[in-house]
Amino acid sequence: MADAVFPESDWSGTWVSDRLGVRLRTTAGRALHDLLGLAVRRNPKRAHLLVSTILGKHVPTDPRAVHGAGVELGELVARELTGPAVVIGNAETATALGHCVAEALGAPYLHSTRRPIDGVEPYGGFAEAHSHATDHLLLPTEPSVLAALNDPATTVVLVDDELSTGATALGTIAELDRLAPHRSYLLASLVDVRSEADKARAGEVRSVSLSSGVVELPDGVLEAGQRLVAEMTTPSPVLASSKAFERVQVEWDAPVGGRQGITAAGTSQLGACADLVGKTIAGQLSGAESVLVLGFEELMYAPLLIASAMTEALPGVRYSTTTRSPVLAVDDPGYAIRTSLSFPSHDDPADGPGARFAYNVRPCDAIVLVVDAPADTPALHHGLLAQLTALADRVLLVVI
Repeated sequence: MADAVFPESDWSGTWVSDRLGVRLRTTAGRALHDLLGLAVRRNPKRAHLLVSTILGKHVPTDPRAVHGAGVELGELVARELTGPAVVIGNAETATALGHCVAEALGAPYLHSTRRPIDGVEPYGGFAEAHSHATDHLLLPTEPSVLAALNDPATTVVLVDDELSTGATALGTIAELDRLAPHRSYLLASLVDVRSEADKARAGEVRSVSLSSGVVELPDGVLEAGQRLVAEMTTPSPVLASSKAFERVQVEWDAPVGGRQGITAAGTSQLGACADLVGKTIAGQLSGAESVLVLGFEELMYAPLLIASAMTEALPGVRYSTTTRSPVLAVDDPGYAIRTSLSFPSHDDPADGPGARFAYNVRPCDAIVLVVDAPADTPALHHGLLAQLTALADRVLLVVI
C-alpha cells in the first residue's frame, strides 16, 4: 500500500473559507496559512476548528517537524525568562507541545488532564469554555513540580496549541494564583489569534508564538456551521478486517509523560526509552514506506519521540493521535479533516463512556498504536484496533 501514503494537497482551509466566510490574516511570524487548515466542529459552542499542520493531533505529520516546532517555541520562551520556570501544557492537544517546550528549557513539566488518578488528590482545576469537554485537572505528585508551583519566584509557562481568546489561560492563571500566587506568567502557543481586546484583558501577562494574526468570522457563522453539520454528517464507516494486530513487547523504564509532573531528568530518561523503542520497532518494519505512529488522546509526547526515532530508518513515518474532539469530515483537498474513524472510549474515563476519533488515517503499510496501560482494554481491541487492521498491512500495539 506504499503508494497511498498521506498525499499533499492545496491549502486545507479553502472549503470552510468558501462556505462560512472564515478568513485568516497573519500579522507577525510564520504565515497562518502554512500552520493551519480549517474544519467545521460538531460543537454548538464554536463553528470552526483551526487544524494545525505542525501539532500532530488531527493531521498525520512528519514527527521531526512536530518536535522541531515545539523546541522552536521553547527557544522563544527561553528568551523571555530570567529565572526558574515550570511549564504547564494544556490537555489534550498541547500535552506534547508543552513537553517539547519544557525539554528545550530543561524545566519541570506538568500537563492538565481529564483522567483522574485513583488516590491522587487534585492540586487544582480549571475549565475550557469553548471545548466539548471542559474540565481540566492538575494532578502533580512529583515533588520538584509541586515545589515550583508553590514558589512565587518561579515563572509559570502556560502552553497551548492556539490562543483564540486567551480565556482558558486566564482562567488557569486565576486558579494558580488562588493556590499560590506567582509574580510572573508567560503564555506560549504555536499561533496567537486573540483580538486586541482579548490581549488587553491579559494585562501584563507576556506571550510568545510562532505566528500571530486574526481569524475573521462573519456574522451568523455559528448557525451556518451548524447547518453544514446537519446537512453533511453521515455515519462514520465501521471498518472490519480478519487480520490480527501484533503486540510488541517493549522495555519502558521511565515516566510515561507529564500527567503527574516530570523533572528534566525524567524527560531525558523518557527520551532515551522512546529512542530505543522507536529503533526496535523500525527494525521490525524494515522496508515499510508508509507508517503511521498513532498516539492516544493526552499521551502524545512519548509516541512523538518514538516516531521521531523511527524516521532514522523509515523516512515515510508520520505521527498523529486520537482525540475526543467531534469534527465534521469532508473528503475534499481543501478541507483539513478528510476522513474520520469513530470508536468507543477504552480507558474507563471518569466522565463516562463516549465516542473517540482518529482523523485522516489513510491506508498505509503499517500503523503503530501507542497507548498507556490503562487504555489497553478489550474495548480498544474490539474498537479502534479492529478498524486499524482494515487500513494497514500490519498493525502493531505498543503499551508503555
